[in-house]
Amino acid sequence: CLDAVLIASRVAPLTRHIGLVPTVVATHTEPFHISKAIATLDHISTGRAGLRVQITARPNEAAHFGRRTIPRIEAHDHPDTQEVVAGLFDEATDYVEVVRRLWDSWEDDAEIRDAATGRFIDRDKLHYIDFRGPHFSVKGPSITPRPPQGQPIVSALAHDTVPYRLVARAADIGYVTPHDTDEARAIVARIRAEQRAAGRSAEPLHVFGDLVVLLDDDAGAARARRERLDALAGQPYPSDAPVFTGTPAQLADRLLEFHRAGLSGFRLRPAVAGHDLPAITRGLVPELQRRGVFRRSYEADTLRGLLGLPRPANRYAAAVTA
Repeated sequence: CLDAVLIASRVAPLTRHIGLVPTVVATHTEPFHISKAIATLDHISTGRAGLRVQITARPNEAAHFGRRTIPRIEAHDHPDTQEVVAGLFDEATDYVEVVRRLWDSWEDDAEIRDAATGRFIDRDKLHYIDFRGPHFSVKGPSITPRPPQGQPIVSALAHDTVPYRLVARAADIGYVTPHDTDEARAIVARIRAEQRAAGRSAEPLHVFGDLVVLLDDDAGAARARRERLDALAGQPYPSDAPVFTGTPAQLADRLLEFHRAGLSGFRLRPAVAGHDLPAITRGLVPELQRRGVFRRSYEADTLRGLLGLPRPANRYAAAVTA
């Protein structure tokens, strides 16, 4: 498959407003390399980058990289399996911490670029991160200047307690998959409890609902299209997230209902990109705008700004000032 970070870097100069959030498999990549790749993407896109952190416990994927061996999972509820998965998520938490520290390892004004003196950087404004943990040992600093956003967005998809903990400890956005509003309330409560336990109560954290959508102007046409797609595939549409089938107005009703249940936003997945993506932009968005719940202009230039997230202070600059 194609490299998501490289594709995002190619798309960045051709776009002005969209966020670019490639998926990164923390299990098989190095945080130093990913930190500079996403920092570079943030510079190229002038502040619209992020990453979605993913773990994998599949032995065949581990074999592709040859860096580690992961035991074959026989049953998801087996204690050995749960131990392996919990360890991978703990590793992902450390991974994000290393990435974030590296983004902060350059102060915002570390670049001098003084041709007369030949000084490119102020060495006093570059910092070692000195991270040592059970999974990584990284001294730093990064080789890439601090990103325009300070900290590009970190997100993760979560279906259960262990990934909820990763979201609460390390992410700016968690994607969740509730099937009804009661489940949405329960998931949000669990993530907020984990956030408090991690000492992050004061930090903003969005919880977005993930939803696959099949949209048509007529609900019957949407159902018929889904039935036709299921028949062609020989099985019902497979998804880890709920699948919505209906009209843009019906979808707007559902989104607002789930928003009242505590979700702060949504990540919509078009079931068929060529049909359902235009249905979102040309059908759902105008419907939400009519209801006064969707922007009519871009109020910020960065992804953090569009999500209502502040630009974080540099942890090392603050320490020096203190």
